[in-house]
Parts: sequence; structure tokens; C-alpha cells
Amino acid sequence: MKQTPSPARAVTKAVIPAAGLGTRFLPATKATPKEMLPVVDKPAIQYVVEEAAAAGLSDILMITGRNKRPLEDHFDRNFELEQALLAKGDHERLARVQESSSLASLHYVRQGDPRGLGHAVLCAAPHVGDQPFAVLLGDDLIDPRDPLLSRMVEVQGREGGSVVALMEVEPSQIHLYGCAAVRGTADSDVVKVTGLVEKPDPGDAPSNYAVIGRYVLDPAVFGVLRQTGPGRGGEIQLTDALQKLATDEETGGTVHGVVFKGRRYDTGDRGDYLRAIVQLACEREDLGPQFLAWLSRHVAETAPTGMA
Repeated sequence: MKQTPSPARAVTKAVIPAAGLGTRFLPATKATPKEMLPVVDKPAIQYVVEEAAAAGLSDILMITGRNKRPLEDHFDRNFELEQALLAKGDHERLARVQESSSLASLHYVRQGDPRGLGHAVLCAAPHVGDQPFAVLLGDDLIDPRDPLLSRMVEVQGREGGSVVALMEVEPSQIHLYGCAAVRGTADSDVVKVTGLVEKPDPGDAPSNYAVIGRYVLDPAVFGVLRQTGPGRGGEIQLTDALQKLATDEETGGTVHGVVFKGRRYDTGDRGDYLRAIVQLACEREDLGPQFLAWLSRHVAETAPTGMA
């Protein structure tokens, strides 16, 4: 059944899927959610919530699963800790502890069966209703100096439909991502998406534009997801639903892409996670100078002969 595309409405809600098992980080994630692994001195999930809040999204729903209670605890008040810090006069740490509980209004729902990203997004339908909404994946940390999500919300407000974030990657790496077929627009950083393929073989990829973990979606996507069967990996793929929207505009409007050329930190595997920590630590005013000096000495001392 065809659905009428939603009229332009302000985007105020964000959905953060956080039900994954984090198997690539075992045994660290045996009892600790991967979203709570620290990136310097904040859990990865806090960077994502901060990004949503900075883009004006004040209502955030996390899609969780078993053993994810620490996520709720982190964004809740901890009166005992706050009182202890207040008694010590440690106002700096007190402010940092209280910050996470005042970023936005957070809600939680369990995904239950781990049936893929598309299913996780579908779990948000009762909360989102008929409003456009953002989806932020926790493995991609976007530098706050490069406001990708704000730009995506702006494009969605102007064009309607749905908006995905795209990055150009080496053709040999496109099989790791959803891939978009695109057509240019009047804006240099905006393209119209004409098709999407989930993790294509490099020879079959329509472009080297990879879909990264930010979306602003028309609520029509829920109706499409309900009709979407398991795809690659036996899971319900959000990419498959977006492919339907991109090729049938009467279903839920157009799909556009914002081409991102800013700073992105990938925490999806161990090597990239470590590189993200080093990059962010080096740029911190309170940590960077001393850490970078030590890192330079360490590289010089440990690099193989001729590579220092």
C-alpha cells in the first residue's frame, strides 16, 4: 500500500541502536556493553548522544538488549557519587559527572531478537510516530567541529524524504559498507540517491560512496521495513528499505545524501578504536601536548630501523 510522504516537520527525535553483542571486543565486552568502552575518558556512547543533542535532538531513544543496563545508569543521576564529589569540593569532576544526565531526554526499549539494523529501527516506531527522525550508529564518532548531523537535518527540512550520510572510500573498501548510486545536485555536498546496495563486491559497486552511520529518515520507512524480509546475513537490512524508498518516491519521498569530508573516528574494530583514542587524546588541550611528546619518543624508540 502506498504511503503519502510526510510534510516537512522539525526533527527532534533520535534513535541510537545499541543492542549489539560487541563480539569483536571480547572479553572486554563479556560483562560491559561495547558502547561503554572508554574513548579517552568518556564512553563512546556519550559522544553520540552529545552529537544528537548539539543538533537539537532533545528526545533520544536507545534500542538496547540484555546486559545493557550500564547505559541507563550512565545517563542517570548518581547522587552518592555527586555528594561525595561535592563534599570534597571537586566541582570540576562533579560537573563532568552531571553532564551526561542533562544532555537530553533519554528513553530505552529492548530489541529482543537480534534481527539486524532494520529491525532495531522498526522497534522505534511506537516512540517516533509520524515524525522524521535521526538514526545514529555508535561505531561512528563524528568530530563536533564538523556538524554532519545538523547539515543532514537542514537538507531533510528542505528536501523532505530521507537523508543518508556518505563518504568516499577506496574502491577496495566498498564491500565493507552500504553503497549508494548517486546523481549530483546544485549543492556540492548533496547528492540524490538513486539506489543502494548492501556490501557489494567491488566489481559490482555503483560508486565509491559508502553509507556511514548517520541517517535522517521519513517515518514512511517503518511501513517499508515491515514488508522487508531478511537480506544479507539473514538480517532485516535498513539499506534494503532505503533502496525501496530511493527507487519509489511515491512510497516515502526522495532519498538524498550528504557527502561528508570531515573528521570521523571509527570505533568498530580494535585497531580503529585504538587509533580513535590516540587521535582524540592528541587533540585535547589538557592531554595532548604531554601525550604527543611521549608518543613521538615511543615511536622513535620502537620503530624498526630505518622507519623512525
